[in-house]
Amino acid sequence: MTDFISYPYLSGRLEKTQSAGDQQSEVGKAVRLTPRRLPTGARLIGPLLVLIVWEAASRLGILSPYTLTAPSAAVVTGYGMLADGTLLPHLLASAGRAYAGLFLGVTVGVILALLSGLTQSGEALIDGVVQIKRAVPTLALVPLVIIWLGIGEAMKIFLIFTAVLVPVYINTHAALRGIDIGHVELARTLGLTRGEFIRKVALPGALPGFFVSLRLAVTLCWTALVVLELINTQTGIGYLMNRARDWGQTDVIVVGIFIYAILGIVSDTVVRLIESRAFAYRRALGA
Repeated sequence: MTDFISYPYLSGRLEKTQSAGDQQSEVGKAVRLTPRRLPTGARLIGPLLVLIVWEAASRLGILSPYTLTAPSAAVVTGYGMLADGTLLPHLLASAGRAYAGLFLGVTVGVILALLSGLTQSGEALIDGVVQIKRAVPTLALVPLVIIWLGIGEAMKIFLIFTAVLVPVYINTHAALRGIDIGHVELARTLGLTRGEFIRKVALPGALPGFFVSLRLAVTLCWTALVVLELINTQTGIGYLMNRARDWGQTDVIVVGIFIYAILGIVSDTVVRLIESRAFAYRRALGA
């Protein structure tokens, strides 16, 4: 060790080597402490276990079919309804309502978030109104919206739109407000116009918050639809479930629950895939 001390160059290399080793050790610890990314399909383990326990309880007689039908019986019923043409028209009607409200809510929510997040006048005019809507449950608006729009399709799409708009606005607005001030100063130094700033800095910076809101929205549009389709409808999955309740058909009710669950999971998966594509550059940079 004394030989290394007498030569500063070698001593410096030793210190660098030791510090690099310490850093690698710390990184190794961090990697071990960080949860690994779940493999594809691992999130389905929990729901599958619930279905297995549910099926077992039904077959052992713990659950009566008049109280809650078995998953296997619901699958048979759903297949029969699909084969005889009963299910598909109602599924398409529900999907049309849900995705029309989703599209309007996401579009208007992003526009309002941009106006409020990038301008003081926009925030003064918009943010308070959205926060008030956030505090008012969507179902509390049903009587008033029925007076405005009647009890047809427009009422249901409008209420889904208002339910979706709030999380889209809140999360996108928060992401815009959280953009690194260094990026703003850099844009100002480079002399970017407002349009260029929005396109090159604001929108990319808001993407994380937007995708969080989109995942909430694709689930929320179906959640709102479940209740709205119980109000004077002759088509839709909610209508089938409501009619099945009157006749005590628990298998049809479970079919409807399965459809809502599957559509929600599929929609969330699609958003996750789009999000992973949009942020592919982060993995390439090791971010």
